[in-house]
Amino acid sequence: MPFVSSLQPVRGTHDLLFDDVRRHRLIEATAFEIAQRYGYGEIATPVFEFTDVFARTLGDTSDIVTKEMYTFETKGGESVTLRPEGTAGVARAFISGGLAQQTPLKFFYRGPMFRHERPQKGRQRQFQQIGVELLGVATPQADIEVIALADHILSSLALTGTVTLEINSLGDTESRVAYRDVLVKYLTDRQDMLSQESRDRLGRNPLRILDSKDPGDKEAVKDAPLFTDHLNVTSRDFFKTVQDGLAALGIACKVNPALVRGLDYYGHTAFEFTTDALGAQGTVLAGGRYDGLIKQMGGPPTAGIGWAAGVERLAMLLPELEIANRPIAVIPVSDAEAATANIIVSALRHAGFTVDIAFSGNMGKRMTRANKIKATTAIILGGDEVLENAATVRNLDAGAQDKVRQKDLVEYLRKTQP
Repeated sequence: MPFVSSLQPVRGTHDLLFDDVRRHRLIEATAFEIAQRYGYGEIATPVFEFTDVFARTLGDTSDIVTKEMYTFETKGGESVTLRPEGTAGVARAFISGGLAQQTPLKFFYRGPMFRHERPQKGRQRQFQQIGVELLGVATPQADIEVIALADHILSSLALTGTVTLEINSLGDTESRVAYRDVLVKYLTDRQDMLSQESRDRLGRNPLRILDSKDPGDKEAVKDAPLFTDHLNVTSRDFFKTVQDGLAALGIACKVNPALVRGLDYYGHTAFEFTTDALGAQGTVLAGGRYDGLIKQMGGPPTAGIGWAAGVERLAMLLPELEIANRPIAVIPVSDAEAATANIIVSALRHAGFTVDIAFSGNMGKRMTRANKIKATTAIILGGDEVLENAATVRNLDAGAQDKVRQKDLVEYLRKTQP
């Protein structure tokens, strides 16, 4: 009976094994390879930062700050937080690294994020993200590029038909102030329908009420004024340029007036790639323009736009994976042939082949393992083969086999391996 430990992973975390790991690595490698084509270099920020980095950027009324951050005090009495998202760390690195004179800057990042929320399918407390940030470009061209990059990555993962691009404009500062006044007046007349949390936000951060999941809040904002109806000429022109640029690239999008970002440093373009294949967790990639963020954090005024995507959710959408590098199985019939098998395995690996060796078990079990790992070829070593300095090479797809001298194995396999 197999040993079963009482130790389990912490709630909201999970182990990545076998195909799960392969899916994650495929997503990250594909995203980075394509991001490099667009001129993005990789940045790796610390997994934890001073708490103020996130409190400043995410807002003290956001759910992440008030409910979801893993915050703790160090032995030195400093408050630090495991990063709940990637943009704040990149912005902090931009400021502390004195990078303002090097703009425009293009960053790609990947790694674990942490949020204390109810674990769900595709939504863990430790989760993996990929993301990009483009700093120092205030024109709509930046918006078009980062969205085109996201679309390129998703299409390279064969997900184009699975996701929909939704887009909205949050306008410039003048437009947001005008809309905020209209929205507050509208919601004030409907306060009795709002949740207590949204009533608290009404005077501080009313835009966040628009994306509340509370049923009463949803009913209250159902007929709320639309952001796009309160954009000034500058903001309308900016939004049209983004839409026209995407259309010119053949990237379809749907304007979603309910798509908002609640913090003051967000403006102009907000976007999400969504799917109906994951139930309630419909957003797989989301981003927007945040021209006021770096200034709010104490840095110089710097335009910025970026996006982040959850690797777990993308992995759930991937089609069935083919094994890109199927191995060769070396099968000694018994322990007596193990020494010769080790020599052959070493030679093949140094020649560039992926090779697995059957360590133990009878011949049937060793062949079963070869089939389980989807080996292309089995190199079988029995007593007769060892005496003849040869090996039986069996094509596991076609069933044909040859006897090959051991010194000729590399040349033979180079001609016959797929």
